[in-house]
Amino acid sequence: MVPDLLLCLSFGYAAALKPTCLSTQLHSPGDYIIGGLFPFGVDTVNLTARSEPTLVGCEGLFVDGLLWALGMKFAIEQINNSTSLLPGVKLGYNMYDTCFEPVVALQPSLLFLTRNGTRGIGALRNYTDYQPRVTAVIGPHKSDLCLVTAKLFSFFLIPQVSYGASSEQLSNTEQYPSFYRTVPSDKNLVEAVVLLLNTFGWNWIGTIGSDDEYGRGAQGLFSSTAGNHSICIAFEGLIPTDLADPKAQTQLEDIIKLINNSKVNIIVLFAFSQPARALLEHSIRMGLSKKVWIGTEAWMLSDTAASIPNIQSIGTVLGFIMKAGTVPGFQKYVADLFTSLVNSDVLDSHCKQCDHISLQDVASTLSHAQVQPVLVAVYSVAYALHRALGCTHQACPRASVRSWQLLHFMNTLPFEVNGQSFRFDQSHDTNTGYKLIFWSWKNGTLTYLPVGDYEESLYINRSQIWFHTADQKEPTSECFRHCKPGQFRQLKGFHLCCYDCTDCPENTFWSPKDSSTCTPCPEHQWSPVRSMRCYDRSERYLFWNEPLTIALLTLMAITVSLTCSIAALFLKSLKTPLVQASGGERNLFALFTLTLLCLSCCLYIGKPNNDLCMIQQMVSALCLSGCFSTFFIKSLEITLVTEFPRCAPTSLRWVTQRRAWLLVALCLLTQCVFCSCSLHLAPDSLVSDYKSLPTEVLLVCHTGSWFAFALVQGYNGCLASVCFLCTFMVQTSGKKYNIARGITFAVLIYFITSIFFIAFFTTLKTVLRSVTQICTILTTVLGILGTYYIPKCYIILFKPDLNTADYFQYSIKEEPEEDSMSRQ
Repeated sequence: MVPDLLLCLSFGYAAALKPTCLSTQLHSPGDYIIGGLFPFGVDTVNLTARSEPTLVGCEGLFVDGLLWALGMKFAIEQINNSTSLLPGVKLGYNMYDTCFEPVVALQPSLLFLTRNGTRGIGALRNYTDYQPRVTAVIGPHKSDLCLVTAKLFSFFLIPQVSYGASSEQLSNTEQYPSFYRTVPSDKNLVEAVVLLLNTFGWNWIGTIGSDDEYGRGAQGLFSSTAGNHSICIAFEGLIPTDLADPKAQTQLEDIIKLINNSKVNIIVLFAFSQPARALLEHSIRMGLSKKVWIGTEAWMLSDTAASIPNIQSIGTVLGFIMKAGTVPGFQKYVADLFTSLVNSDVLDSHCKQCDHISLQDVASTLSHAQVQPVLVAVYSVAYALHRALGCTHQACPRASVRSWQLLHFMNTLPFEVNGQSFRFDQSHDTNTGYKLIFWSWKNGTLTYLPVGDYEESLYINRSQIWFHTADQKEPTSECFRHCKPGQFRQLKGFHLCCYDCTDCPENTFWSPKDSSTCTPCPEHQWSPVRSMRCYDRSERYLFWNEPLTIALLTLMAITVSLTCSIAALFLKSLKTPLVQASGGERNLFALFTLTLLCLSCCLYIGKPNNDLCMIQQMVSALCLSGCFSTFFIKSLEITLVTEFPRCAPTSLRWVTQRRAWLLVALCLLTQCVFCSCSLHLAPDSLVSDYKSLPTEVLLVCHTGSWFAFALVQGYNGCLASVCFLCTFMVQTSGKKYNIARGITFAVLIYFITSIFFIAFFTTLKTVLRSVTQICTILTTVLGILGTYYIPKCYIILFKPDLNTADYFQYSIKEEPEEDSMSRQ
């Protein structure tokens, strides 16, 4: 870039030293006129003393504004010379001075809104067919001006594309529907600055902004964002924009005193070039110690600030400027333009200051001027016009396009400038990212050295940054003590820097990325108090090798052995009256189902899965149904004999002999139907419980449907209830054996066990739930064995003289017959 500029300066050097009539180049006729608002002047004249609505003038020349205007002229001439973008259509332009003042910018804005060919604005109800003087407006540069002009142009829906306004307010497309910009908003800039401060560990800083929309808006955004990243703002200051005001000097001195009193080493400066220059001049004059100044494009690239005498003494200057590509041929274009206009004597009122400068006056600014945003703004309008007209690469139809018709194409379609693609987002912004710039001084010469960039993340090349400290390392700027690892900063009161160091509680951890709070661990992890990381949870279920499981398995083995022993004894004594009176072969079936019920305890041990969860309840319920079905048949037999003796001879055949097995099968089939319904409704499934245990994940079988659970378990309860009702009132003489009493007590044991089981099963959510299930099964089996089968084993083994037909038959046949005879 610099060699090209030197070549341009050497070309026609003598002519370029002479002043030019550059103001004549700020307007040109065309088929479609584009308005331009640029800050040519610097200081307004007698703005505070203005008592009449006269035209406000400016003094001095703002070189950057002139170069931006020439960038618009350069872009329009490129478009007019293009054979594909707008072939056959000529764009014209009218550029006016804004003087950085809304009052000044309003006059040309109103002129842009006048009806084409007149100087009047019609007061109409409907402006759909209204054709203003300009098709679109480029500019202005400052947010203050755009907030005023954008509402004006948005009423007419005239596209306005700013090349410098960054206020976040302008992203509101409801209030400013026709406003666009080719620079990122302040929100992106603030995020970049916060990342920069965090990278260097600077959390004790001061912020200063110019007392305008840009400075106040950016400062407000920064304050809210910084607070969320543990950055403490020691003070906030505002630089007066009217530096001619006598109070301005006092305000600047107060800001310098604030900086000294706070002892901060880092200052973030959101201001335009003139307010920034005023503050820096006062800093040097009052002997402010060297600081790290974090700036923005609004003043960092301006010669206004860089040309302050002894500017090197302020310390280190870092800041962000928008990523903008070079504009090929622009520097040569400017040099040629100055050379070609040197002999022109035609003056114009658009920019009187422009007629008294030479190429040499703009050379230093031209080397780093950010012209691409202006170019992108002009091309966005040209591409929208291309699509609205329906142009091809050969020609554009002769058609009339209203300004508001361009908005649709600007909102939806991308466009290309110098091989780079651009498009407006939903907020009508273009976020091209930022470059981190370092002011590098060598032999009194300033170089804007790129040392990093920011898009979604921040990259910094620290080796290229030389700080003002003695060892050239980054200075520290911290206001608070550091908490110990695993502690977070709990704020006290209203000041961000006042806090207590508090331990992170269980299942949270402290992260350096967010030191102001503790981050909860993911669900599958845990952490102790004051932890800096999370640990994976171990799985918890009833393990095979833990002592409790071994004890339960031992009890299960004893119960199975006892059941099998009883079955063997009953098989050996199958033809005896006792076994026959108790149900005969059905006793063996009942003991077999009780054995299976005991063995089903193994389903509750070890790591569960969905299949195991589905069959656990059903297996135990079916096995218990098998046992209760034999009790049910025996209870019906007892009831028929004792309560319905006359019906007994005909009905007993259905509950004795082989037909009794049909009832057993029917009972089991009914339970199978209920189990199928349970599977259909909502089968039990495996769930991972992360809340019950602090450091482990509990693997438990979740009851899919309590209705289905009640259906399956309730059926066994119904069988048991029938058995109880049929047997608990049966009486026999002391000389006869009461078979009904064994069934009654067996059922009572089941009821008592079930009550405790349901109470624990519905409330427990630890491994004790599986333990409860196993204990319930074993207690039920041992209760049935102890109340029904073991007394019979005692008679078989130790009282064989009682194992007679007379002793057992009488209890169910003979005694009711005697009772009936005695009644006669």
